[in-house]
Amino acid sequence: MPKIKTHSGAKKRFKISKGGKAMRGHANKSHILTKKTTKRKRGLRKTSVADVTNQRQIKRLLPYK
Repeated sequence: MPKIKTHSGAKKRFKISKGGKAMRGHANKSHILTKKTTKRKRGLRKTSVADVTNQRQIKRLLPYK
């Protein structure tokens, strides 16, 4: 059977944690940062777990992770 290609966009956006959950970065951190509070920007740096409804799809896009 041939190898499955990894989705290029997904590999840049998601990481799989040790427990098998898909981790994602936050949006709204690229520009217009002057009006956002320091506390809010600091929170956006951290990764968070992707929603349960998207977990299966993300794992399908990253077959060898």
